[in-house]
Amino acid sequence: MHTKTATMATILVATIVELLPTGGSAVADTMPSALPAQLVQDFHAAFGDHHARAVHAKGIILEGSFQPSADGARLSAAPLFRVGVPVTVRFSDFTGLPDIPDTSNDANPRGFAVKFHLPGGAPYDIVAHSFNGFPAATAAEFSSLLQALARSGPDVGKPTPLDRFFADHPRALAFFTTQKPPPESFATAAYFGVNAFIFTDAAGHSQSVRYRFVPEAGEHYLAPNALKARSATYLIDEIGPRVRAQPIRFTWYAQLSELSDAVDNPSVAWPENRRLVNLGVITIDRLAANVPDTDRGLLFLPGNLPEGIGIADPMVTIRNAAYPLSFHERQ
Repeated sequence: MHTKTATMATILVATIVELLPTGGSAVADTMPSALPAQLVQDFHAAFGDHHARAVHAKGIILEGSFQPSADGARLSAAPLFRVGVPVTVRFSDFTGLPDIPDTSNDANPRGFAVKFHLPGGAPYDIVAHSFNGFPAATAAEFSSLLQALARSGPDVGKPTPLDRFFADHPRALAFFTTQKPPPESFATAAYFGVNAFIFTDAAGHSQSVRYRFVPEAGEHYLAPNALKARSATYLIDEIGPRVRAQPIRFTWYAQLSELSDAVDNPSVAWPENRRLVNLGVITIDRLAANVPDTDRGLLFLPGNLPEGIGIADPMVTIRNAAYPLSFHERQ
């Protein structure tokens, strides 16, 4: 592993062990044209440029289908809630390190990206992860976090830039200190949409929502002793035999916002008493061709939206502009 990138996860762990949260602040996204490119470079500064995805570099691709529920069709006029469609999914580890061990706590949150192949060939993409929230309120704030991480090398005196960032941003500290243990399988973790979207029904009524995906197999995570017995590629190795034995299913829910819920701040989870609407079931039944060219050519764009679904959180627009830049770099 690249010397610099090998130290970054260690720096992060050492910092959060020492720190206690002392306050908070927020930064507004102004969507400067340079911000998407800056984010890609920030990831490279933190984790290295490995000619791979800037983040969630290590992953595996599978295929299946989505069957919508009647409630989904009532909530949104999007075509995928009227007819079943094929899907491509990618499970992944966090960071931009293509060889991060699956056993590492720094591989959390795990990623779950879904590409719905809509009638007519148009795609609809969702990019989710296994934590209900995000470490920053805005893309600009997230850029500052990544820059602080990159500047906090082992020879940097205390308090490091990352120390200072966490002191001013307690939700970022919580993101890195309250992750669940590594899962037994990619199929036994729940996944959450990072940002809020707007569902509009056939009558023109709109509702802000956030996504979550609940595994049919239940949530199961590894105790420390069990984790010691797993290999550095145990999640990648496990998912193939699992899906060959039986399909993997996730129920897709929309969490409905209420007036007091911020739709433009992904660092704040909405209360658990918010209503959940069953949108349908994703059934994963086979591995895709997992060769470097397939993974390199697969792009998920969270701004790829069908009629009936719109953007509520402006961070989506910035993410949608950043992902193609990373895609171009890894070709």
